Amino acid sequence: MRRNFLVVFSLGGLLIVVAEVANAQGSFYQGKTITVIAGTEPGGTLDMRIKSLTHFIRKYIPGEPTIVTEYMPGAGGRKAANYIYRVARPDGLTIASPVGGFLMLAVLKEPGVEYDISKFIYLGAPDGVAHYVFHSRKEAGLSSVEKLRAAKGVRIGAQAVGHTIYVVGRLFAYIFALKEPKFVTGYSGPEIDLALQRGEVDARPNLADTLLRRTPEFVEKGLMDFHSILEAPLGKKHPHFSYLPEISTFARSERTKGVLEMFRASRTIGGPYILPPGTPKDRADILKEAVRKTFNDPAYQSEYKKLVGDDLAPVTGQEIETAIKALKPDVEVIEIYKKIVGAGPLPAP
Repeated sequence: MRRNFLVVFSLGGLLIVVAEVANAQGSFYQGKTITVIAGTEPGGTLDMRIKSLTHFIRKYIPGEPTIVTEYMPGAGGRKAANYIYRVARPDGLTIASPVGGFLMLAVLKEPGVEYDISKFIYLGAPDGVAHYVFHSRKEAGLSSVEKLRAAKGVRIGAQAVGHTIYVVGRLFAYIFALKEPKFVTGYSGPEIDLALQRGEVDARPNLADTLLRRTPEFVEKGLMDFHSILEAPLGKKHPHFSYLPEISTFARSERTKGVLEMFRASRTIGGPYILPPGTPKDRADILKEAVRKTFNDPAYQSEYKKLVGDDLAPVTGQEIETAIKALKPDVEVIEIYKKIVGAGPLPAP
């Protein structure tokens, strides 16, 4: 009898401890505001990903805090990543979503990188699969890769130097061996589409599903010529653009293929949600679990498809950390890649 009483008492004590921990977690976030730092302008694909998350994650965080978004575009994600690393308080109330290129900028030791990607806390990413389609406006008369190569000074639109779309545009130009291409930056994602239609730029790459969602007329009305697709991972076909040649088919050497594989490796990590180094483990674990539950929520998956245009392809925080540790490319490939992501002339193909 005494033994049973002790067991019941012990279990009761354990339940009280568990309840106290849950209440403590709830009481911390109760009445608080979590700020999500977006490393892009409003209206683009990354913004839609963040919007879809913030609509749902709140209910999976004890205390259901308010969640707001602040926009911090610039420097290919470096501005947002530097902020979360050096300025944001590590209290579990600031999450960042820089554009995915911020990871490779650190691997390449590019100027302006003031963060260590091995020290961030990774919550996960929704987009481990990507398809980038390179297309040009019909009026430009660049209806084939051969015509693109023959033209001089093709104007390719992008957001900013270092932005993922900028890097992809430079990769296409490098692999295609375009003559003195011009990279026109300073747009938001939707503004590049308008610039194409107004004739301010001649071509751009874009995520295939974003293109189909945001500018279906480009396909339905034949307003664009579509030239090639970049698959990440290689071999993952897009249902609508599977007829397009994969960019690697234009690569002329193992070196250029290595550059593509370097990009692919970084892109399949996705665009992660990150916390500042030093965020208390219990709060980081709460947010990791909240992200995991959100990714598994059918209503979120439906909302994500509606807003972003493509299916959810989640990557866990652990998978991101493992992939980052494996990012150790060849020195020669790094030097080529650095020239591609930078603002100077492209290297010789």
